[in-house]
Amino acid sequence: MTGTGRARRDVGGEAGGATIELVLCTPLLLALLMFAVLAGRVAQTRAEVDGAARDAARAASIARDPTSARRAAHAAVIATLGQHGVTCRSLAVTTDTAGFRAGGVVAVRLACTIDLADLSLLHVPGSRTVTSRFVEPLDTFREVSLGFVNSEGWLGTNPRAVGPDG
Repeated sequence: MTGTGRARRDVGGEAGGATIELVLCTPLLLALLMFAVLAGRVAQTRAEVDGAARDAARAASIARDPTSARRAAHAAVIATLGQHGVTCRSLAVTTDTAGFRAGGVVAVRLACTIDLADLSLLHVPGSRTVTSRFVEPLDTFREVSLGFVNSEGWLGTNPRAVGPDG
């Protein structure tokens, strides 16, 4: 009979141990969960910014001149980020058109500052800047407009032009 009494006494000595473990582990598990949310948010935003930079470079490569390439790149960034629900505290779009010629390249650099203030339990900085750069080649056999116009005008003023009627 003393053996069972001893077993009861050992179990009774650990009473409340699970509660103490829960109290000690809960903040750690909560911090781990918040860190996972932080890492997921930054990774998702990085992927969306990469996609926006890619779309912007593609839109700029299709443009006919450097000015419209810059406009097309900026519009593509706004559209892509808006479509994916990414909101940037500050957004910087830089389009490098120095090599904008047939066979050249156009590069777009994008910097998006995301807000992390709602994750204040982790004591992370209030924002993080995610950057991406994408380079798109220009078609080798394309004509790049340099401000010159067709000297023969449109079909209505060119008597030698052959229209759709033959």
